Amino acid sequence: MITRRQTLGLFGAAAATAILPSVKPARAAATEFRIGWQKNGVLALAKRRGALEKRLADQGITVSWSEFTSGPPLLEALGAGALDFGATGDVPPLFAQAAGGALYYVGIYRGSPAGSAILVRKDSPIKTLEDLKGRKVAFKRGSSAHNVTVKALRKAGLAPQDVQQIDLAPPDAAAAFKNGSIDAWSIWDPYLAIAEADPDTRILTTAEGIVDSYSFFLANKDFTDENGTVIVNVLDELAKVGRSAQDNLDATIKELSEITGVPAEVTRVTLQRPGADLGSVTTVSDAAASYQQALADEFYNLGIVPKKLTTGDIVWRPKAS
Repeated sequence: MITRRQTLGLFGAAAATAILPSVKPARAAATEFRIGWQKNGVLALAKRRGALEKRLADQGITVSWSEFTSGPPLLEALGAGALDFGATGDVPPLFAQAAGGALYYVGIYRGSPAGSAILVRKDSPIKTLEDLKGRKVAFKRGSSAHNVTVKALRKAGLAPQDVQQIDLAPPDAAAAFKNGSIDAWSIWDPYLAIAEADPDTRILTTAEGIVDSYSFFLANKDFTDENGTVIVNVLDELAKVGRSAQDNLDATIKELSEITGVPAEVTRVTLQRPGADLGSVTTVSDAAASYQQALADEFYNLGIVPKKLTTGDIVWRPKAS
C-alpha cells in the first residue's frame, strides 16, 4: 500500500516548479549546461550518477538541474532560454513551437505504452471508454496524457468536447482522483504506477494499441546552434547510462526508488512494462519525426494547437564529423 508520505515525496516538487528558473540568454562557448528534469528515467539516473558532469568537465562546462513535474512548464523555460536541455512527452513540444519557443527536437527515447493509462475508481460505474461521455476527465493540458486522452476518446467514437476536460498537473490530479472530484485521470509513470498500486484504483485502458510511446529530448535553439558538440556528447552519455541501467535492472530499481521516493516494488513495475528500455536513446529518427508531424496535424485539426506546424523545421540533425 502506498502511504501518503511516499506519494507526497514524489509530488512534493510541484510547488518548486511553479516558479521557472530565472531567464538568462544562452551563450556561445558554453560554460554551463542547464537541464530541466523530471523524477523518472535516464535523466534522473544520469543526475544521480553525475554522468553528464563527468562527461562535460573536460570541456570546462558545469551542469545545473531544475526539477519539473510535467513537460509544458519545462519547455516554456527551455524555449525562453532559461534552460538548455530537457525531456518531455510528445505533446508539450507542439505548444512550445506554436508559442514561438526557440527550441529543437534533438533526440528520442522509447517507453512502454503500458506506462500511460486512464484510471477510474474501482467502484466507478465507468466500465468502457464510451462511458466517459459527459464525465470529468483530468489530465495536464499540453502533456502526453492529453494525447492519450484524445486518441482513447477517438477509439470510442468520442471527441474531446464530449467529456469535461479538467486541466490538472499530476499532484493536483492525484488529490482530485483520490477525493472523487474527478471521474477519470489520464496519467503516465511513475504517477500511474503509484496510483495503480492502490486497490481502489482500476485501469480503464492503457495506451497500448492507442498511442506510440515516443518521448523527446529537446534543446534550446540558440544553445544548440553554438554548442552542437555538447548535445551530441550528452545524448551519447545518456545512451550509455541507459544501457548500463537496463543491463543491471535490480540495481537500477533500487537507485530510482531512492531518487523518487517511490517504493522499489512500484518502480519495478514501471521498468518492467512491455517494451520499456532505458537504453533506447538516439537522435531523432525519421519514424519519430513523421509521428510528431501527424500529431501536430491532428491537434491543429481538433483546434487544440492554435496554428499549423511543420515540426520538421525544428528537428535538429548533428553535423557529420
